[in-house]
Amino acid sequence: MGHETLLDLCKTTLITALMICAPALLVGMLVGLAVSFFQTVTSLQEQTLTIVPKMLAVLATIVLLMPWILGTLREYTAQLFENLAAYGAG
Repeated sequence: MGHETLLDLCKTTLITALMICAPALLVGMLVGLAVSFFQTVTSLQEQTLTIVPKMLAVLATIVLLMPWILGTLREYTAQLFENLAAYGAG
Protein backbone atom coordinates (compact mmCIF):
# COMPACT_ATOMS: atom_id res chain seq x y z
CA MET A 1 0.00 0.00 0.00
CA GLY A 2 1.45 3.32 -1.05
CA HIS A 3 1.73 6.35 1.17
CA GLU A 4 -0.81 8.30 -0.89
CA THR A 5 -3.35 5.49 -0.63
CA LEU A 6 -2.84 5.19 3.11
CA LEU A 7 -3.14 8.95 3.61
CA ASP A 8 -6.31 9.02 1.51
CA LEU A 9 -7.81 6.19 3.58
CA CYS A 10 -6.93 7.94 6.85
CA LYS A 11 -8.30 11.26 5.61
CA THR A 12 -11.58 9.70 4.50
CA THR A 13 -11.95 7.82 7.78
CA LEU A 14 -11.32 10.91 9.92
CA ILE A 15 -13.67 13.10 7.88
CA THR A 16 -16.42 10.48 8.13
CA ALA A 17 -15.94 10.14 11.88
CA LEU A 18 -16.04 13.93 12.34
CA MET A 19 -19.18 14.24 10.22
CA ILE A 20 -20.93 11.62 12.34
CA CYS A 21 -19.82 12.98 15.73
CA ALA A 22 -20.04 16.73 15.10
CA PRO A 23 -23.84 17.22 15.37
CA ALA A 24 -24.10 15.45 18.74
CA LEU A 25 -21.06 17.30 20.10
CA LEU A 26 -22.40 20.68 18.96
CA VAL A 27 -25.82 20.04 20.51
CA GLY A 28 -24.17 18.95 23.76
CA MET A 29 -22.05 22.09 23.80
CA LEU A 30 -25.01 24.40 23.10
CA VAL A 31 -27.19 22.76 25.74
CA GLY A 32 -24.30 22.94 28.22
CA LEU A 33 -23.88 26.65 27.55
CA ALA A 34 -27.61 27.25 27.95
CA VAL A 35 -27.72 25.32 31.24
CA SER A 36 -24.63 27.14 32.52
CA PHE A 37 -26.22 30.47 31.64
CA PHE A 38 -29.43 29.41 33.42
CA GLN A 39 -27.45 28.35 36.50
CA THR A 40 -25.57 31.63 36.55
CA VAL A 41 -28.74 33.69 36.28
CA THR A 42 -30.61 31.72 38.95
CA SER A 43 -27.61 30.98 41.22
CA LEU A 44 -28.67 27.33 41.18
CA GLN A 45 -25.59 25.09 41.34
CA GLU A 46 -26.96 21.57 41.09
CA GLN A 47 -24.67 19.03 39.41
CA THR A 48 -27.48 16.87 38.01
CA LEU A 49 -28.93 19.95 36.33
CA THR A 50 -25.88 20.14 34.07
CA ILE A 51 -25.47 16.54 32.98
CA VAL A 52 -29.06 15.30 32.52
CA PRO A 53 -30.17 17.87 29.90
CA LYS A 54 -26.95 17.38 27.96
CA MET A 55 -27.37 13.60 27.96
CA LEU A 56 -30.98 13.85 26.85
CA ALA A 57 -30.18 16.36 24.10
CA VAL A 58 -27.30 14.28 22.74
CA LEU A 59 -29.42 11.12 22.85
CA ALA A 60 -32.27 12.87 21.01
CA THR A 61 -29.83 14.19 18.41
CA ILE A 62 -28.39 10.74 17.80
CA VAL A 63 -31.85 9.17 17.53
CA LEU A 64 -33.09 11.87 15.14
CA LEU A 65 -29.98 11.68 12.96
CA MET A 66 -29.72 7.88 12.99
CA PRO A 67 -30.91 7.44 9.37
CA TRP A 68 -28.33 9.96 8.16
CA ILE A 69 -25.60 8.41 10.32
CA LEU A 70 -26.33 4.92 9.01
CA GLY A 71 -26.46 6.19 5.42
CA THR A 72 -23.09 7.90 5.83
CA LEU A 73 -21.57 4.76 7.31
CA ARG A 74 -23.09 2.63 4.55
CA GLU A 75 -21.58 4.91 1.86
CA TYR A 76 -18.19 4.87 3.58
CA THR A 77 -18.23 1.08 3.89
CA ALA A 78 -19.29 0.63 0.26
CA GLN A 79 -16.47 2.94 -0.86
CA LEU A 80 -14.02 1.06 1.35
CA PHE A 81 -14.96 -2.31 -0.13
CA GLU A 82 -14.89 -0.92 -3.69
CA ASN A 83 -11.34 0.28 -3.15
CA LEU A 84 -10.22 -2.77 -1.17
CA ALA A 85 -8.03 -4.03 -3.99
CA ALA A 86 -6.23 -0.68 -4.23
CA TYR A 87 -5.71 -0.60 -0.46
CA GLY A 88 -4.35 -4.13 -0.40
CA ALA A 89 -2.06 -3.81 -3.40
CA GLY A 90 1.41 -3.01 -2.46
